[in-house]
Amino acid sequence: MLFEPYAARSLRLANRIVMSPMTRSRAIPANTPNELMAAYYGQRASAGLIVTEGTSPSPNGLGYPRIPGLYNPAQVDGWKLVTDAVHARGGKIVVQLMHTGRVVHVANLPAGAEVVGPSSETLAGEMYTDAHGMQPYSAPRAMTEADIAHAIGEFARSAKLAIDAGFDGVELHAANGYLAEQFLNANVNKRSDGYGGSIEGRNRFTLEAMRAMAQAIGAGKVGIRLSPHGVFNSTGSYPDVDAQYVALVRELSTLGALYVHVLDHSAMGAPAVPAETKRALRKAFDGPFILAGGFDRAGAEAALAAGDADLIAFGRPFVSNPDLVERMQAEAAIAVPDAATFYTPGEKGYTDYPALAEAA
Repeated sequence: MLFEPYAARSLRLANRIVMSPMTRSRAIPANTPNELMAAYYGQRASAGLIVTEGTSPSPNGLGYPRIPGLYNPAQVDGWKLVTDAVHARGGKIVVQLMHTGRVVHVANLPAGAEVVGPSSETLAGEMYTDAHGMQPYSAPRAMTEADIAHAIGEFARSAKLAIDAGFDGVELHAANGYLAEQFLNANVNKRSDGYGGSIEGRNRFTLEAMRAMAQAIGAGKVGIRLSPHGVFNSTGSYPDVDAQYVALVRELSTLGALYVHVLDHSAMGAPAVPAETKRALRKAFDGPFILAGGFDRAGAEAALAAGDADLIAFGRPFVSNPDLVERMQAEAAIAVPDAATFYTPGEKGYTDYPALAEAA
């Protein structure tokens, strides 16, 4: 099943393989996509669907060095290079919209931007900055309701720009402890107003952002990534996490969202997303369902055959195997990526991994 075409909503895919979003930190200069990024994504266009690296809809969301944005004309032009390269090779690509919220150091932000989040608690730990090396996370300002409305508007405007840039859709990054999950997660969201304090309150920001983007470009072009039970960026489980996510996904199903994309980081040492949680989310969503996290070909085929998902996402194997689809189809060796070059500027460890034929 993995290599068969798939069609649902606005998706018409050559196979059921999704390239996961992965930060690669090559958007130079000024958080703007470039020819090198176009080459990278074009090399991997045999995936049924590519989800780009996290891309900020706002200057405030540029938490990491050299990550791309999608909020100005230059960035639209840069992303057109990418979408043209992927479409020229028959691929489909959506942009993952990721506002980092409190996961930031101010040295990584452009002039005039600020650190915001649902609450004022500073994330523990440090992050890398090009200017000063490792630095403690910066303290966020708790967002007012006006700030929230502004951020939701930024997501909607960025979704429109995504269509202008040639993308086939967008994915809201509501996982891994970034802004949307900061609102979703009871360990981070300490609000007592209508955007916190209950399942409905914590889900509100994400649902309003999804509805705003759906109104802007159509619900059938707006997907979402979730990581319930994840622990990245000081999130973690809490008593009603499963009930909350099922309620969220039911609303997304009513909306007619493009897909739900569930990430399980247990292959990298994080707690597993319980199988019953995945099944409950699958049942709650009437549309394409993507599973991600530690899959190989056999595991992907088994999940599809069991009806656990419609599509399977692969992350790190795509870093070092631009022809991953063809390698899995041929049951060929999968090259191992060089972690030292995951986030470094330049083509090394990015566009210089050979395809199987070139390696031979």
